Amino acid sequence: MYMRFFSRLFSAMAGPRPVVLSGPSGAGKSTLLKKLMEEYDSVFGFSISHTTRNPRPGEQNGKDYHYVTREVMQAAIDNGDFIESAEFSGNMYGTSKAAVQDVQAKNLICILDIDMQGVRNIKRTDLNPIYISIQPPSMAVLEKRLRDRKTESEESLQKRLCAAKVELEFSKEPGVFDVVIVNDNLEDAYRKLKHALLEEINNIKKINMSS
Repeated sequence: MYMRFFSRLFSAMAGPRPVVLSGPSGAGKSTLLKKLMEEYDSVFGFSISHTTRNPRPGEQNGKDYHYVTREVMQAAIDNGDFIESAEFSGNMYGTSKAAVQDVQAKNLICILDIDMQGVRNIKRTDLNPIYISIQPPSMAVLEKRLRDRKTESEESLQKRLCAAKVELEFSKEPGVFDVVIVNDNLEDAYRKLKHALLEEINNIKKINMSS
């Protein structure tokens, strides 16, 4: 019943085709997203997720995430206000209906940065996004990136590495992702990301020029 509700919701939501960007923590999604938003700020809009985890140094509420309590987020999920939600390392994450609608209302391509559970949930809706997986060149490189952050306890880091292995296996399932980008070199990965989205970018530019 829950997913059928969202199927009806998204068939009624007009706007440019969204983009789902997924991949393990440390794969470089945030860096690639930042570059994309800087170059195409009039084309893309970022769907700001909700989370119950504490902000990392430099993160801002309402910009990086909507930081909320577990009670507030669970109540919103129970109320049907979320497209997808998941729990990782004791913290909840999710994408609200309003976050996507806010971006689409501006005639922007909505980008959703979500994990494997979120991808599975959205596959059961009529959102029909472009699914892109951002991956590290190896688990060793991923571990180094996470350790260099110096934001994780050893226990948390090991949980992220275990989750990454599962996510990378999931990405190999046929038909899950439209595009897989291995982020070995940032500039190369960014070029591949832009190429994958070129058709959608040009469509938005045409609309903006004619309006």
